[in-house]
Amino acid sequence: MPRYRLLIEYHGGPFQGWQKLPGVPTVQGTLEAAAAKLDGAPVDIFGAGRTDSGVHATGQVAHMDLQTDRGRKVADAMNFHLRPHPIAVLKAEEVGDDFHARFKATQRHYRYVIVNRRADLALNRGLAWRVPSKLSAEKMHEAAQALTGTHDFTTFRDSDCQALTPVKTLNEIRVWQEGERIIVTCRAQSFIHRQVRSMVGSLVEVGRGKQPVGWIADILAAADRTQCGPIAPADGLYLTQVDYGQAEPS
Repeated sequence: MPRYRLLIEYHGGPFQGWQKLPGVPTVQGTLEAAAAKLDGAPVDIFGAGRTDSGVHATGQVAHMDLQTDRGRKVADAMNFHLRPHPIAVLKAEEVGDDFHARFKATQRHYRYVIVNRRADLALNRGLAWRVPSKLSAEKMHEAAQALTGTHDFTTFRDSDCQALTPVKTLNEIRVWQEGERIIVTCRAQSFIHRQVRSMVGSLVEVGRGKQPVGWIADILAAADRTQCGPIAPADGLYLTQVDYGQAEPS
């Protein structure tokens, strides 16, 4: 059975997250339904990141095994069966049986988009978080550096998180401004449930001037979920890239 690695883009708005659930639309479930039509039999699809309800992706990676070799037509065939859902297979390539989209991943990259303006969103509705009060990207970036390295991220861990440990290594986090947009990017081998949205929500409190720059370091050290700021909405979050190969030392 040939194994295919898929590079996938999707709008998370219509879906209850990546992971397949009975009776509700999910990205994984929609992809598996399309693959079953392509292959004529049930197909399991494994993703690199289990994005939450409403979260988008421009660089999700997944893999699947098919009964027959479809050559270069896999991406086109999948996209045909995925219509009209807002999911696109950007690339499909045959890989070895030892490739696993989730367990072989060494870095996951996320991007969060904030639109800092008073006017409501029109073209970017559902694709960004509008924050009307003026933000300082510089203060947000300075505060965010306390999050890099290996820490107990309990403060930024969702109460429903099923990870075995809250200890994670955040390799990089950056905040900068592009016109009316403020962009937050971060990368790590793995993240706990809603970690990125929790960190962004707290950083916005610093950007608004409601909390000092050092507050992020203080609430991280507290390892207390009740100290976390508001959780940023799913609309602005994107899984942009998944790396495979040698992991960055922690």
